[in-house]
Amino acid sequence: MRQKESLKKNYLYQSAYQVLTVILPMLTSPYVSRVLGAEGIGIYSYTFSIVTYFVLFAKLGLHNYGNRCIATVRDDPQKLNQTFSDLYALHVLICLTAMVLYAGYVHFFGGEYRTVFLIQGLYLIGQLMDINWFYFGLEKFRLTVTRNMAFKILTVVCVFLFVRTKEDVGTYVLILAAGSAVSESVVWLFLRGYVKPVKPKVSNFRRHIGPMLVFFIPSVAVSLYKVMDKIMLGAMTDTAQVGYYENSEKIINISLGFVTALGTVMMPRMTHLLASGHEGEGKQLFQKSSGFILIFSYAMAFGIAGVSGVFPAVFWGKEFTPCGILLAGLAVSLPFTAFANVIRTQYLIPRHRDRAFIGSVCAGAAVNFVMNLLCIPRWQAFGAVVGTVAAEAAVCLIQIFAVRKEEKMGRYLLASLPFLLFGAGMGMLVYLIGLWRGPKVTTLIVQVAVGGILYLLPTWIYFYRRQPEILETLRQKTVGRLRKKS
Repeated sequence: MRQKESLKKNYLYQSAYQVLTVILPMLTSPYVSRVLGAEGIGIYSYTFSIVTYFVLFAKLGLHNYGNRCIATVRDDPQKLNQTFSDLYALHVLICLTAMVLYAGYVHFFGGEYRTVFLIQGLYLIGQLMDINWFYFGLEKFRLTVTRNMAFKILTVVCVFLFVRTKEDVGTYVLILAAGSAVSESVVWLFLRGYVKPVKPKVSNFRRHIGPMLVFFIPSVAVSLYKVMDKIMLGAMTDTAQVGYYENSEKIINISLGFVTALGTVMMPRMTHLLASGHEGEGKQLFQKSSGFILIFSYAMAFGIAGVSGVFPAVFWGKEFTPCGILLAGLAVSLPFTAFANVIRTQYLIPRHRDRAFIGSVCAGAAVNFVMNLLCIPRWQAFGAVVGTVAAEAAVCLIQIFAVRKEEKMGRYLLASLPFLLFGAGMGMLVYLIGLWRGPKVTTLIVQVAVGGILYLLPTWIYFYRRQPEILETLRQKTVGRLRKKS
C-alpha cells in the first residue's frame, strides 16, 4: 500500500515539474510575444532548435537508458556506485565532444545569429551536469522537483526584469539557457546521500555504449518531428512562421507535461517490478495508466481545439491570431502522443523491446519529413502541423501493432470511445461560444468553465452508472485523507 502511495506522490511531483517547465514560460509568453514580436520569438526558436540536436548527441540516449540501469541495480549499493560512475564518466566524454562540434558549427555557420548561438551553448553545459536520470531510476522525484522549481521561478522573474525591447533577444536567450544550466547542476549537492562515486571502469564503456546508441536512434528520430519542424520552417518560410508554430506548440506541451510525467515515473517502477518477477502488478498498472491517459488526453485535445479561435489573440495579441488554426491542428495529435507514451515507457522499454520502439519512431520521423516537404511550401506553419499529426499517428499505430499479441489494445480504445464523444461535444460547444462572444478575456473564462462542466459531468455520470466502484474508491480515499488532516 505504501508503494502505491509513493507512486502517486512521485507522479504528482513529476507532473508539477514537467508542467512547471512549460507553464512558467507560458506566464512570460504574452509579455515576451508583445516585446520581441513573432520575429524575435522565431530567432530564439530557430537557434534553440539547432542547439537541441547537439544536446541530443550529448545525451546519447542516457536519459532512458540510465534510468533503466539505475532502476535495475538500485538494491545493490556496490553495483549502483559502479554503474553510476561508469555512465557519468562516459557521459562527460560524449558531452565534451558535442561541445567541440557545436563550437565548430557556430564558427562556420552561425552567420548573423552567431552571438545567439553562442549563448544557446549554455544548454550543453547544463547537459554536462545533468544527472536527473540517476534520481529518476531511484524514484527520488521529490528531490529533483523541489530543488529545480526555485530556479525555474527565478528565470521567470528575470525575464520580466531584463527583457524590455525587441533588441533584447540575446538577453532572453541568456536567461533561459543559464537558468537551465543552473537548474541541472543544483542536484549534485545531494548526490552523496544516495551514491558513492568510484573509479570508472573504461572496460565497461563498451557494454554501455551499444544500448545507449539504441536509445539515441529514437531520440534523433523523435527530434525530426519535434524540432526539425522549426528548422524546416525557418529554412523554407520565415522566422514569423516559426514564431507562430513555437507559441502554438507551447500550449500543446502543457498537456504533454502530464503525459511525460506519468511515463517518467512509471518506467523505473515497471522496470523494477518486472526485474523482481511481479508481472501481474505491472500489468494492472499498465491497464490503469492507459485508461487514465486516454480520458485525460481527449479532454485536453478537444478543450484546446475549442478555445483555439479565442486564445491566441487574447493571450499573445492580435499579431498571433494565425496561431488559432495551428492550435486546433496540433490538438489532434495529443491522444496519439499520449497513448504511444504509455506503450513506450510502460511496456516496450521496461521489457527491452527496443527494436519495436526504434522502428516506430523512425517510421514517424520519415512520415514527418516527407509530409513537411510536401506541406510546408504550400501551407507554411500549418504544413508543419500536418506533418506532426501524421507522425504522431504513425508512431502510435505502429506501437499498438507491436504489442497486439500480448496486450489487446483495441479494448482500451473501445472503452475510451464514450469519452471521445464527450470531448467532441464539449469542444464543439466551446468553439461556438467563442464565435458568439468574440476574442475577449471574459469569453475565454466562460469557455474554460463551460468546457470543464461539459466534460466532467457526463464522465461522472458514466462512471456512476457503469463503474461505480471507481467513484466509491475515490470517495473513500478522499474521506480518509480529510480525516487524517483533521
